[in-house]
Amino acid sequence: MTSIPAPTPRVHTPLRLLGAAAHLVFLGFYGTAVFTLLSILLATGLGLALVLGIGALFLLGFVYVLFGAAYLETARVEGLYGFGMPMLRARRSPKRGFSGFLHTVWLQFVDGGMWRAVAHLAIATVLGWIAFFLATAIVQAIAIAFSPLYASGGVVEMIGFTYSVAVAPAVGIVVAILSLAGLVGLAMLHGVLARVLIAPIREAQLAAAARDASTQRADAIRASDVERTRIERDLHDGVQPRLVSVGMTLGLAQQKIDTDPHAAKALVAEAHTSTKAAITELRQLARGIHASVLDDRGLDAALSAVASRSHIPVSLDVRMPTRAGRDAEAAVYFAIAESLTNAAKHSRATEARVTVRGRPDGGELWARVEDNGIGGARVLPGGGLDGIQNRITAIGGTARLDSPTGGPTSLEVSVPCAS
Repeated sequence: MTSIPAPTPRVHTPLRLLGAAAHLVFLGFYGTAVFTLLSILLATGLGLALVLGIGALFLLGFVYVLFGAAYLETARVEGLYGFGMPMLRARRSPKRGFSGFLHTVWLQFVDGGMWRAVAHLAIATVLGWIAFFLATAIVQAIAIAFSPLYASGGVVEMIGFTYSVAVAPAVGIVVAILSLAGLVGLAMLHGVLARVLIAPIREAQLAAAARDASTQRADAIRASDVERTRIERDLHDGVQPRLVSVGMTLGLAQQKIDTDPHAAKALVAEAHTSTKAAITELRQLARGIHASVLDDRGLDAALSAVASRSHIPVSLDVRMPTRAGRDAEAAVYFAIAESLTNAAKHSRATEARVTVRGRPDGGELWARVEDNGIGGARVLPGGGLDGIQNRITAIGGTARLDSPTGGPTSLEVSVPCAS
């Protein structure tokens, strides 16, 4: 079924023109204050850039005041015209540490949507002063039009010009009409500029959302491929040889059952033991696909079971005020279980720490796994860490690996609770 795009809202209705005119008069003062503050922050930051890094604080403030001004401008335009835009969001770097912080600031500084909104605010500020002048002229013109009722001396003054009381009403009416027409024209120009500068932000955000959806789809496919390969490998390397061995053992027992009952009995016992081991391996394999305790008792209980089976001691700290959703909990469970398995196999760690926090206000489930091993972990195609990243990204989350040579290794994942 083809979706019908929402109609573009009309920006030149009488109420919106009136609202735009009122906004412009306000923006003349508000915009001046904002750009004055930005100029002070920028000048101070550049002037003190070499003084103990103090200037960097002012430049940081400059970037985020820019973002705040752009956010408010976008919200103002959306409230006035209803373009259906999501609000601007602060950019965030996937990197960690101080370099990640600097990268985050840089990403925010070069955000095209932010600069579009700031440019719109700058133009609207100039138009605002013109609108303020025209609004003042309208008020004075109306007063001049009624001047015969109160003027004394036979003359009146308006905007530096002196008029006779006899012609003052006509002059006032003409000036009021021209000023009102100019104010309406400015309001219409404001709507056009909003459509040109602000509305494309929505298109860019929708395009980015489409790219993210494509990335999530590709990661979901890769995650399913990696999971299928892992299951095939576990079956081929573990359960399948054991079942073949059971079959061969039972075959030998069948051959000896008449000639050597005692040997046949021992072979059947051996096959029984191997069958129980195969059942255990199948149960562990099924638990790796999805833990039933996760649905029954929640993430805390499921992770407690994982920690109890770990070959290295695990310190577990789970704080979740509410359940986070089946997909979110399953993804975090898989990431933690796979991380602990990798730590036990490759890191030479003697302990591991798992921290999980539910953030209902932010709608996120966050987890961190850290071990004291030798580090050097890398994401390899088809590997366990690759599977973690694919599975987390597939539901709209983020995964960050930090594993310098010499350790420690930490993995942080964050997934939306609504997933």
